[in-house]
Amino acid sequence: EISACLVGSEMCIRDSIKPPPLTPGFKVAYGVGSTAEAIVYTTTSSFLLLFYNQVVGVPAAKVGLVLAIGLIVNAVFDPIVGSWSDRVRTRFGRRHPFMFASILPNAICFFALFNPPDGLSITTELIWLGIFNTLLLQMMSLFHTPHLAFGGELSDDYLERSSVMNYNTFLMWVGDSAGWLLSFGVFFKATSEFPNGALDPDRWPLFSVAISTIIISCLAFSSFVTYKRVPFVRQNTPDAPSFSVREFLRDILRALSNRNYVVLLIGFFFQSMMVGVRIGLWIYVATFFWQLTNDQITWFVLGSFSGYLFAAFVVKRLHKRFDKRWTGAAALLMYGVGPAIPVALGYFGILSSSTPGILWILIAFSVLQHAPYSLLTTTVYSALADIADENELKYGVRQEGVLYATRTLFARIDQAIGTALAGWVITLIAFPDKASPGEVSSVVLDNLALAFVLTTIPGLIAVIFYSMVRVTQSTHDTTREALNAKKLADAASTVGAVTLPGDGSEPQ
Repeated sequence: EISACLVGSEMCIRDSIKPPPLTPGFKVAYGVGSTAEAIVYTTTSSFLLLFYNQVVGVPAAKVGLVLAIGLIVNAVFDPIVGSWSDRVRTRFGRRHPFMFASILPNAICFFALFNPPDGLSITTELIWLGIFNTLLLQMMSLFHTPHLAFGGELSDDYLERSSVMNYNTFLMWVGDSAGWLLSFGVFFKATSEFPNGALDPDRWPLFSVAISTIIISCLAFSSFVTYKRVPFVRQNTPDAPSFSVREFLRDILRALSNRNYVVLLIGFFFQSMMVGVRIGLWIYVATFFWQLTNDQITWFVLGSFSGYLFAAFVVKRLHKRFDKRWTGAAALLMYGVGPAIPVALGYFGILSSSTPGILWILIAFSVLQHAPYSLLTTTVYSALADIADENELKYGVRQEGVLYATRTLFARIDQAIGTALAGWVITLIAFPDKASPGEVSSVVLDNLALAFVLTTIPGLIAVIFYSMVRVTQSTHDTTREALNAKKLADAASTVGAVTLPGDGSEPQ
């Protein structure tokens, strides 16, 4: 095998050198990249509809439509980045050129998104929103898709992959919670004039500057630290086909030929529809249905921390005991039902904003949201690396970038539908613009709660498809054994084709 490396195969060089162990510190540095992504998605998904509708004064349905268009454009861009990063060959590796290039544009787009110039018409404000929201999504994909793909190729071990993605998921929680706490507890802290500080137009410039600075810091730290691992991950050989439209389409068809991947995508489709609508409606539910102040909302971090911490300790054990298939399906079932329970109880009058201890009741229920979501995210990301093994065995190429990105393509399209539906729901129930908590009619609030509860339906459909995914320890071991045997056979064949210089002998 070592002799075969003399022919210059970087793939073989990587396989013949034992990489250093993946330390907890390295896994943290890797996960910090997702911290930035989580901050961006938490703040934009929580506040863009509210900001442009309640602060700027743009109709909610139009805001939802523009946000949906941005997600659809992003859905097309994601797999292009994935395929390109699978096939690029540079001295910086396959993934890191994209990660480095995305750092500054991410921060600039985020700042611009929450700082539209004064005096714009509604049409121009929508154009501004559309341009910078779309650009921000593309720049996040430029980092996030190669970053996830890089994580998928850090280890060949079934459970070590779960460990890497477990750190990544927990650091996503850190970003989600940081965005949450900074938004509700610092930048939009409640005052007597603005119980919901996010409705105060003067708060947004400082918020956008601070979050943009955090984005740069996290993305740069993760990129530069993980760059040290590039020599030990798979690289393209000099004769590998470069990126082109033809190869891109072939990559997509190869990914979609994998039965496990297609089933996972369908499940993700329905899951994303549920999540898209819930994200758009949740801030309305918390602010107007439960009448929580921003100071109270910050305490939800306790529920999310408890959920993610629990998941971080048990996910590897669950994968070992039940495999990734049933862990993912059970987690999705809990995730679909859990967050809707308190809202359903509110709809039927069992709970209300005046119920004693309502904040702590809601925080307790939030554990049923964050624990299964953490389990689900780690499981899916880890399973995708196993599916990449299956496709390498079948086609002889690694497709982490395409596999992670094609999954995102379907998720983005469906999330776009969910976002548009959220804006449509706000319009359909005649939710008033620039409303104040306590002044919205009970009929409108009941309809808001009912819409939130009904989002459980696509989540339950997704559970059915997740239970059909066949990614287990046994299938992984079988695939890895076949891959190792194929590599040894290829290496032996290459050695046999080498002619020793100067002796005129036949190939050995």
